[in-house]
Amino acid sequence: MSRQLISSGSAFEKVAGYSRAVVDGDWIFVSGTTGFDYARMSISDDVVEQTHQTFRNIEAALSQAGSSLKDVVRARYIIVNPADWEKVAPVFGQYFGDVRPASTAIICGLVDPKMKIEIEVTAKRQ
Repeated sequence: MSRQLISSGSAFEKVAGYSRAVVDGDWIFVSGTTGFDYARMSISDDVVEQTHQTFRNIEAALSQAGSSLKDVVRARYIIVNPADWEKVAPVFGQYFGDVRPASTAIICGLVDPKMKIEIEVTAKRQ
């Protein structure tokens, strides 16, 4: 199977020279994804809603790759405010409760101050 590049339609992908996701064989690598709603060109101020939107964005990329959240084996959570952890951890459980991928959480700043969370995943198609 050849390498496949998946785009979310964000103009920033071309500017920064990256893809929303890359499929290489059975592996799918989804770039760090934020809660930006590309259909509305907006981002919520609420970290929980940003987290849900982030998962919707990831699900869309995985779907284009012929995969789903059930195939995720690795997740990295990047959160700006440590106090938000208790708010977003249950959301992770809603999406990954039975999947339980290996994961890492990192607290740090993101490129846009409106962004409160970024999630990166790796999936392997079954």
